Amino acid sequence: MALTNRQVAGHPFLQGMYDDGWFPNHLVDKGQAILLRLCARIEAERPADLAALYALTDAATEEFNALEEEFLAADSEIETVARELIAADFAFVAAAYGFPDADTETLIGARDW
Repeated sequence: MALTNRQVAGHPFLQGMYDDGWFPNHLVDKGQAILLRLCARIEAERPADLAALYALTDAATEEFNALEEEFLAADSEIETVARELIAADFAFVAAAYGFPDADTETLIGARDW
């Protein structure tokens, strides 16, 4: 599904991780794919309120939780810099889809990284 939100479609998700050689690009690609799937789900399901949005972001966060194991296996990890970049992109997605008041910590509340 092609994203219809132009702001999201042109956003360089996780750019700071791509710019830092400590994060393997093939794993950052997987993180970017998680965020793009989140956007596609938001466009398809059109959450009516923050609770519905948080349910979608929880699912995406669980995908990042699973991805953490791959980062560790590649001698990397989702650490402070990555956490901040991922959280910022979750907040960007929420705002781009009409939820500017979404709480960033709640957006990624299911995280274990």
